[in-house]
Amino acid sequence: MQQPHTAHSPISAAAGAPLVRVEHLTRVIATRAQRTIILDDVTFSVPTHSLFAINGPSGSGKSTLLNLLTGIDRPTSGRVVFDGQPLSARSENALARWRGAHVGIIFQFFQLVPTLTALENILLALELGNGGGLPRRAWHGRAQTCLDLVGMGAFGRRLPSELSGGQQQRVAIARALANDPPVLVADEPTGNLDSHTAQGVFTTLASLTQAGKTVIYVTHDQHLAARASARIGLLDGRIVEQHGANALLASTPEARA
Repeated sequence: MQQPHTAHSPISAAAGAPLVRVEHLTRVIATRAQRTIILDDVTFSVPTHSLFAINGPSGSGKSTLLNLLTGIDRPTSGRVVFDGQPLSARSENALARWRGAHVGIIFQFFQLVPTLTALENILLALELGNGGGLPRRAWHGRAQTCLDLVGMGAFGRRLPSELSGGQQQRVAIARALANDPPVLVADEPTGNLDSHTAQGVFTTLASLTQAGKTVIYVTHDQHLAARASARIGLLDGRIVEQHGANALLASTPEARA
């Protein structure tokens, strides 16, 4: 696999050290009628260059946690620390700029622009992300490289409607790589695919850790979660199991490595 370019400032965390620390994170939605706890005192770490799974059934708080990790949502209490810097210290505009440079997001339903080709979808991501530090003249080459990385180099001129579901998700992964973010986050990235296609797409996603990326993915599939190098399991907004995440479990007051 080709190595992505590194236009951004390097991540300072050493390989295997925590890139992301989540500290006593709580998310509560309160109305006059009721108070709903979505996440309840969640604490864990994401090692640098890891393949990290957030596993749990529907309604366990997985997607909410992903939104908090990316700064899309803010916690009721607790904090997310990325490479030593708390996200809570940033304004909304600063968070948007930070996200554009540091996080590539992959959606379950691809979210490709239907009127743009595969290559143009990636070029749009470069436009929105200021080219990831590259001059405009290098954007076309960068977009093609991203397609090559996910095995879609020959499909750049095709519209999403001319691609299979698995191919569309590979293009979505390429788009997430466009601005060379150190972290990729994926919300049920194989949830809309058949089992055979899902395995191939997941293998592509997992291989990106070898190119220096940290990959965080949400899944309800225990088999896919088991392929992670580190993971947590959520139930009713609490961590009930973990591996390699230095998490505080709901059943014990002590962290388990």
